[in-house]
Amino acid sequence: MPKLPVISGDEFVHAMEQLGYSIDRIRGSHMILRAAGRPQLSVPRHRTLDRGTLRGLIRDAGLTVEDFLELLTQ
Repeated sequence: MPKLPVISGDEFVHAMEQLGYSIDRIRGSHMILRAAGRPQLSVPRHRTLDRGTLRGLIRDAGLTVEDFLELLTQ
């Protein structure tokens, strides 16, 4: 399994926008993402996401780590 990069919440959102996600609202320090036919995601708006949090968000979006890394490089 490839190693997860250290990224911010905003970088995560940018990668998810390629899958059709968009920011529905921002409440406090969290961004709520929605996409048709996909689960809602709550992303912390932090400078760095903890690796466990990032892995959970990737899993909740129905992606593998490899798929997510491809989105980051696009």
